[in-house]
Amino acid sequence: MLARVNRVKTPDEFRRILRRGRRVGGPLLVAHTLHTDGEPVRFGFVVGRGVGNAVVRNRVKRRLRAIAFGFLPALPAGTSVVVRALPPAASATFPDLSAGLREALDRAVVPE
Repeated sequence: MLARVNRVKTPDEFRRILRRGRRVGGPLLVAHTLHTDGEPVRFGFVVGRGVGNAVVRNRVKRRLRAIAFGFLPALPAGTSVVVRALPPAASATFPDLSAGLREALDRAVVPE
């Protein structure tokens, strides 16, 4: 069985994290983080039409999901993250996206 990233699923969950979470932006993406006790680390991704057509948006989401999987062990339990891709993410390389997400998470996640 393949391991997966736990996901933020409902619109209410996205809304809560976007409104109450800590926001850190960069040139490729914006990360919103919120810590809640008793939950696993979860990720949600927002890739709007401004990023590109459906093929491009799905490629960006797949890349971000793969990158997020690598960061799971480093994040404290109970961290929920919503990553919003900006239009330059469409032409970014995998290492550039990885570095952008790493930087955003380093600044947004407060160690406990």
